[in-house]
Amino acid sequence: MSRPAVEVADIFRHRGPAWRASYAGHVSLGQLKVMSAIERCRTVALGGHVERCEDCAHLRISYNSCRNRHCPKCQAIAAKEWLADRQAELLPVPYFHVVFTLPGPIADIAYHNKAVVYDLLLKVAAETLITIAADPKHLGARIGLTAVLHTWGSALTHHPHVHIIVPGGGVSFDGQHWIACRPRFLLAVPVLSRLFRRLFLESLNAAYQAGRLQFFADQAALAQPAAFQTFLAALRKVEWVVYAKRPFGGPDAVLAYLSRYTHRTAIANSRLVAFAGERVTFKWKDYRAKGDARYKLMTLDANEFIRRFLIHVLPDGFHRIRHYGLFANANRANNIALARRLLAVPDPTPSSRASDHAENGRDDDDWNACPCCGGRMIIVEAFEPGCQPRFWPVPSIGLDSS
Repeated sequence: MSRPAVEVADIFRHRGPAWRASYAGHVSLGQLKVMSAIERCRTVALGGHVERCEDCAHLRISYNSCRNRHCPKCQAIAAKEWLADRQAELLPVPYFHVVFTLPGPIADIAYHNKAVVYDLLLKVAAETLITIAADPKHLGARIGLTAVLHTWGSALTHHPHVHIIVPGGGVSFDGQHWIACRPRFLLAVPVLSRLFRRLFLESLNAAYQAGRLQFFADQAALAQPAAFQTFLAALRKVEWVVYAKRPFGGPDAVLAYLSRYTHRTAIANSRLVAFAGERVTFKWKDYRAKGDARYKLMTLDANEFIRRFLIHVLPDGFHRIRHYGLFANANRANNIALARRLLAVPDPTPSSRASDHAENGRDDDDWNACPCCGGRMIIVEAFEPGCQPRFWPVPSIGLDSS
C-alpha cells in the first residue's frame, strides 16, 4: 500500500510540540495520549521487525502500529475482524439505516459532557426504535440493532449523531413468529423523531438533576435550574432530525456499508491534500450543495486542524459501537439462532478468520508478498521500541510508515 502524500501523523509531528505548549492546561490527558500514539505510530519508537524474501533476499522493515482507535492508520485490521464476526450474524432480510442527530444546542452541551451525552444519545436512539417497533400499531415485534456513534461533520466540526443498522422485522413477543416490516418501510420517521426528542430531554434533565452535567463559558448560566428548564422548553418546540435511508440491497451491501462506518476516524489520511507547515488542506463534503458541487476543499491553519481533530477523542473506555435489543451481547447468539429458525434459514457456515496477523496490522496476503519478485517474505528479526534493526535494506527502500 502506497503512503498518502500527507498524513495526520505528519501534521502532529511537525506542529504538535508547539501546539501542546500553546494550549498547555487546556488539553486533556486522553487527547495528549492520542497525539503521542499517532506521532509514534509505525516509527522506530514502537519497534518492529525485518522481513526477508526467501527468493531474492530483499529486506523490508516494518514498524509496529499504535493500535489507537483514533489513529487513521490503525483501523483497517480492526474493522476487518469486526466485520468477519458480524457476517455470521446477518439475517436474510432487508436492512435499514436510521440516523439520529442531536440539535446544535445539545451538541454544545455534549462538548464538555461527552461521556454523559454521547451515552444518552446511543441509549435513547436505541430505546426509541425498540419502543416504536414493539407497538402493535407499527410493527409489534422485538427488534435488534447495531449503533455506531460519530461525533464529526465532514469539516471536522462537532456534530454528534448515531448511525443505526436495523433488520426489517423482528421476533414476535411469544417467540413463535418472525414479523416482517412493510416493503421498503420500517417505522414512521415523524413518530421516531417525536419520541426521540421526548425521551432524550427527559434523560438529559435526569442527568442534570443528578449533577452529572458541567457548564462553562457561554453555557455557565445553564447551571441555574430555571435557566436550564427554559433551555429544555425551547428544545421541545423544534423538530429533531431523524433520517431513515432506503433499505440496503442485501446482507452483502450491509457489510460493505458497515465497513465504511464502524471504525472510521474523524478524518482519513486519504482526504488530506496538502500540508505546507502552517496550513492544512483537505477534501470535505458540503451536504447543502447538490451533485458534484458538494465536493470541496477546505484550508485551515494547522493549529485549528489539530484542535478540530482532537475534539473527537472519545473518553477512555467509551464504547462507540453498541448492540441493542435482540443483538444485545448477553443473548445475541441465542436470539439470532431463534430468528434464523423462524425465517427457516440454516445457520451460516463458520468462516475461518486468519488468527495470526503481523503486529503492524497488515493483511497477510499483501504483507507477505515480496514487492520485487512476489516471493514469500519471512521475519528474520524483531527489534524493541527505540532500537534499530541489525539488518537494513540496501539500498534503503521499503521503509513502511503508511
